[in-house]
Amino acid sequence: MSALGQLGCALLGREPVLRRMLTYWAATALLYAACIALLAAQVYAGHTLPGPAALLAASGAAGMLGFYVLIRFSRRLRLAPEALAIVQALFAIGCGMWCYAISGPMRAASLTMAIVTIAFCAFALRPRQTLLVTGAALAGMGAAMWQLSSGDPQRFPPAIEAMTFGYLAAALLSTAVLTSEMTKLRKHMTKKRLELQEAFETIRTLATIDELTLLTNRRHMNELLASEERRQPPGAGSCVALLDIDLFKQVNDEHGHALGDTVLREFALAARGALRANDTLARWGGEEFLLLLPDAAPHAARAVMERMAARVAALRIDGLAPGRRISFSAGLAERRPGEPFSEAINRADKALYRAKAAGRDRLELA
Repeated sequence: MSALGQLGCALLGREPVLRRMLTYWAATALLYAACIALLAAQVYAGHTLPGPAALLAASGAAGMLGFYVLIRFSRRLRLAPEALAIVQALFAIGCGMWCYAISGPMRAASLTMAIVTIAFCAFALRPRQTLLVTGAALAGMGAAMWQLSSGDPQRFPPAIEAMTFGYLAAALLSTAVLTSEMTKLRKHMTKKRLELQEAFETIRTLATIDELTLLTNRRHMNELLASEERRQPPGAGSCVALLDIDLFKQVNDEHGHALGDTVLREFALAARGALRANDTLARWGGEEFLLLLPDAAPHAARAVMERMAARVAALRIDGLAPGRRISFSAGLAERRPGEPFSEAINRADKALYRAKAAGRDRLELA
């Protein structure tokens, strides 16, 4: 990792949730910096006294640094994101009240920051929490305006303060309601997106997996064979095998299709347990299965088939006639250099018929 990447991890952490929270903090810090610059401009223009402005600017900067520490180590401190968001919002409202009190003729303009604070709440708080923060902001600003107008009615005329509060209340409540609706809409869209993802995964599974045996289906196996043909196989060639459960029709005729489905599922489970990591077993049709063994010489493929035969022979399925053992016949073919898999499968199919003709429960090489 580069030095810049290491610095980023040190400042922002590695967890996506933490990085997102610190990204919001950075946006808030830029807003505080802009407000401090505007406050300095007010001082320069003679609208605000330097002492109170400097104290407010220092308090805002210190607060932002403190919030960075709290957010960066929130997991270690066991601080919930919502709790941090509420504290930050209340701090911003407090700074807004302070700024209003010292801004002189510019005080009404400073109230816009309260609206921005409520808008930010939509990203981190529930709608009810946003409304509670809005109520706290109105209560705080209303108390500050009343105190200012009571203590200095010449500079803060009560009628003007009352009308200003009315405009502020309308703006904050409207913003809170709109942001709450946006939060609900965002959550609804997120839910729908997750539902679409789940539906897509279900469709993709149904398109690639045989529903009964949970093996690869024929369509997906054809895709894997085409991919294997395009691949330049390193080392040994590939083998394919066609397998057919012996006398499966008798199971359906004597015991019904429900037990036949059970035999297919149990066979698939046992056979899959004998495969190597890169082997693929697919339901090819009915009781017939196709096995793809990439990078396997015939002797290695035979070893896999023998393990498979042993696992299948050990199956004991309730409902079958006493002494009835599950077995399969198979034809195994090694793919020749440059040969399409369709031809190798055709040779394996012929070998499978020879295995059936020779008495079943055996493997024949193509």
